[in-house]
Amino acid sequence: MAHVNSRHRNGGDPLIAFGRRFARQEDGTITIFACFMIMMMLMIGGIGADMMRHEMERTRIQAVADRAVLAAADLDQTLDPEFVVRDYFEKSGMADFVSSVTVDQGLNYKTVTVDASTTINTQFMDALGVETLSVPAISTAEEKVSKVEISLVVDISGSMNSNQKMARLQDAAKVFVDTVITPENKDLISLSLVPYSEHVNPGPLIFNRLSVNKMHDYSYCIEFPDAEFNSTRLNHNITYDQMQHFQWNYYSITAGWQVNTRTDTVCPRWEYEQILPFSQNAQQIKDQIDLLRPRVGTAIYLGMKWGVALLDPSYRRVNRAISDQGYVDAVFRPRPVAYSDTETLKTVILMTDGQNSSSQRITPWYYDSSSEVAHWANYNLNFYLYNYVSSWYRSGFYETKYTSWQGDSLLQNICDAAKNRNIVIWSIGFEVTDHGANVMRNCASSPSHFFRVEGVQISEAFSSIARQINQLRLTQ
Repeated sequence: MAHVNSRHRNGGDPLIAFGRRFARQEDGTITIFACFMIMMMLMIGGIGADMMRHEMERTRIQAVADRAVLAAADLDQTLDPEFVVRDYFEKSGMADFVSSVTVDQGLNYKTVTVDASTTINTQFMDALGVETLSVPAISTAEEKVSKVEISLVVDISGSMNSNQKMARLQDAAKVFVDTVITPENKDLISLSLVPYSEHVNPGPLIFNRLSVNKMHDYSYCIEFPDAEFNSTRLNHNITYDQMQHFQWNYYSITAGWQVNTRTDTVCPRWEYEQILPFSQNAQQIKDQIDLLRPRVGTAIYLGMKWGVALLDPSYRRVNRAISDQGYVDAVFRPRPVAYSDTETLKTVILMTDGQNSSSQRITPWYYDSSSEVAHWANYNLNFYLYNYVSSWYRSGFYETKYTSWQGDSLLQNICDAAKNRNIVIWSIGFEVTDHGANVMRNCASSPSHFFRVEGVQISEAFSSIARQINQLRLTQ
């Protein structure tokens, strides 16, 4: 009896004791957990591998879809848009992937959408019952030529006479015109041509509809007060002064005799040098470009002021009057539209081959009567001074209206005013100095809107700007 009690006190049967000890052991649980985690990692890794294959295939199909719709949506594309899309997929070995191609196009736009998809077999996820994965790709591209108001501001200063620069400008500008003005864009894109040298001649159509202190009928330039370069507007609340009509440069002495040259006045006088406003007649614009000839100095700020003013709603009253007389297409009579019109792009293309030069004017007291106005129309200023005025008094006949530095400052002011109105400014420095390049770069909407070019590169600059105006973009 005592023996039995002893067994109970010592834990009873050895098998029972072993079971109790086994139940208290924890070593085996770690091994089981490790096996479970390894299995989970393998499963997750397998799912990741399948998903990576899925993403690689999706990226490959999406890239083909993007390229296909971009090519198909191009307004210059003459092939059927659906054919273009399917041809891209066929050449990429994905002809069967295309589910549908949708095309929507109108007068000024083309939108192409492709819906493509395929499936891939899984290598690991099938153990979970997922044997295939769908790989979709949807892409839409649109080329849309919105309503556009363009001011093409081109330098016709004397330096354009060298190195075939005028001929190259003319070729480049005409390509630009043909690119942005097409039959498909009829009534949507207007272009105003603004030639400038030492001044800008708006011509009698515009001049006679502004408040101007008129002095003569020889030419039609007006003087802007410096404060007007801080604004894009044409100010109908002030009376502008008419620019003096005279020539002070190109005086020469040849074989002892003097030349009374008066064909290259500070204010451009010929009809083809006048502003051509709001036209969609590509041939008319190109014909005027072909007539441009180099002349006198450079006032980029005046060219830019006029280019911007033609885009400002304050010019609308002038444009309406000109349109009513048949000089502007009736469809453009409401232009320039308000800055808040989100459907219309306003843009200036400003080109120069140099930098702002100093500019002189006859001292006011020698230009304050009709007889004096007529006198300086008949005499080159330097010719008259050399032949009829003592050297002691010659400097009193003229004064500096603008220095080169002042010109740079005024140009920056009008460029800033335009950018504040969200007018897009493209600038082209054609064989310019570093200083000239910096001035034009600062004027542009961004550094990428500035082109510094040499020789025939000017055509590439104009073509690039034209392509970007006709925006092509992915919408999805």
